[in-house]
Amino acid sequence: MTEIKVIVALLTVLAPAFACGGEPLHCDVAIYGATPGGISAALAAADENIDVLLIEPTNRIGGLTTHGLSHSDFHSFESLSGAFLKFSQRVRSHYVKHYGEESDQVRDSWQGTHGEPSVNRLVFHEMLAEKPTIRILKRHRLTSTKIDAQAIQELRFETSSGETVVVPEMVIDATYEGDLLAAAGVPFRVGREARSEYGESLAPLKSDRQLQGYNYRLCMTQDEPNRIAIPVPDDYRREDYVAVVPLIKAGKFKAAFGYPGRPFILKAHLPALPNRKHDINDVSKGLVRLSLPGHNVDYPEGDLATRRKIEQEHLNWQLGLIHFLQTDAAVPEPFRSEAATWGLCRDEFQESGYLPPQIYVREARRMVGQYVYTEADTEYAQGDSRGKLHRDAIAVGEYSHNCHGTGHEGPRIGGTHRGEFYKAVAPYQIPYGVIVPKQLRNLLVPVACSASHVGFCALRLEPIWMSLGTAAGEASVLSLQHGVAVQEVGVSELQERIWKGGGATVYVSDVSPGQPDFIAVQRLGSAGALHGLEPGTKKMRSRGKHLTSQYYEAYRGHELKREEPLSDQLRQRWTRLAEELGLQVSSGAKTRGEFIAGLRPN
Repeated sequence: MTEIKVIVALLTVLAPAFACGGEPLHCDVAIYGATPGGISAALAAADENIDVLLIEPTNRIGGLTTHGLSHSDFHSFESLSGAFLKFSQRVRSHYVKHYGEESDQVRDSWQGTHGEPSVNRLVFHEMLAEKPTIRILKRHRLTSTKIDAQAIQELRFETSSGETVVVPEMVIDATYEGDLLAAAGVPFRVGREARSEYGESLAPLKSDRQLQGYNYRLCMTQDEPNRIAIPVPDDYRREDYVAVVPLIKAGKFKAAFGYPGRPFILKAHLPALPNRKHDINDVSKGLVRLSLPGHNVDYPEGDLATRRKIEQEHLNWQLGLIHFLQTDAAVPEPFRSEAATWGLCRDEFQESGYLPPQIYVREARRMVGQYVYTEADTEYAQGDSRGKLHRDAIAVGEYSHNCHGTGHEGPRIGGTHRGEFYKAVAPYQIPYGVIVPKQLRNLLVPVACSASHVGFCALRLEPIWMSLGTAAGEASVLSLQHGVAVQEVGVSELQERIWKGGGATVYVSDVSPGQPDFIAVQRLGSAGALHGLEPGTKKMRSRGKHLTSQYYEAYRGHELKREEPLSDQLRQRWTRLAEELGLQVSSGAKTRGEFIAGLRPN
């Protein structure tokens, strides 16, 4: 049906957000890609009254967070900090304002981390509108860059009415694809490294061009008044899907939509979203997949037409599968009838036929920067419950190494994804070098950041990208203020700015942003003070109590324990660290909390 192609048409129409009269646009910081990482970078830079241009190639800001990925990827609420925490608090406040504190919508927002796509988009716009120095350009697609003296001097963008030229002091590439870094000639990788390159257990024996599979994150509902029927793709062929029928009849699937614990074909994430909506996703290790690894290998470096063709193939496959399950007479009637209770949401993506315009690009280009993040960076410190210490950390993560597969063997239905892995790890720190190129003096890359394929599979999550985006925004301010290259930005000063904004650089489960000692704990903990407090026993190297779905209580062995008596040995170690950091120590502290509270600058 032609409405499906609206998704492509919307993205290929390149109309300028406003007329620039042919004159170059000058700014302090130009950010390409209004993804959550790009938005976070803009908000951080604008806090210092910096002139920011946030430039988006499409007509919709927010990246996947406003394109169906409402089921946020984290494990414990205690891991949330900085930009993502502020954003989720704003989402929750939206539901409180419109539905009441005790409403189902507030409950289903999962503390604001599970907003409907339309609400997420609204909140992002509200946050950006509060910063008068941020200007947003939509429908501006990068065509070229001008480099001189190891710095980006000029950016050129295509619009429907011609060309826009931007002259920036600082540049941030916040695209999922790394389009700007590639145009600027920054080295990058696409595909997987050989196991021997970084000694990664999850890497293949030989390097290749494979990358993680993509799919659309449809927003669907069983709420009949809000339900819209699935459109039928123009190239629909029922024979592409009939192989699922024997699997249904053999009991491999009990329902079309569901969640682990009951065999199903399409993952309807839990908890449900507010207003009876669900984020629909690929089923890990399933017999039927939404992701199509191997069909996306040309996407990262492809031109616009190539990307649109790949997107359309993925969208047609997903819609065709759902249509078959809901309507084909070969599908057992009870199964078919239950599947037919699901549809698209009438109040989401209305401008694009109720379908999200953007595909879930899990991985594309990866910069080869100052520091390449690998599997080793998420390993446990020796004999410790904590992960490897990075004293130059600018962000934390705690999800896992998570790859939905990079290849496929056998038939599309009933075959097996290859290159798929899920490795649980301790909360991990992320150093500054992952967003810094080796040479260009005024570019930072918080999304298509510097990592191996395996390492990237621990970083490719919107809460982490938002933290890295904040770090990029703050680092760009420091670079401007001090007149230094991004490679010369002082990490300790950058960390102070991150902590002041409520961002964490070390996971501390019992001291949250906003609490009185948060910055002091982050300062000392990021220097290694909390490493070694808990041994790396099996009990301590585990997540907390399971809540639901992928969510857990806080990781064990990651508390400060304020009331714990301060041993002489720990006092001596913490005193040495405090002195290294230029801090005065209170001599009368008897507990860990009193020691932290008594720290003062020299």
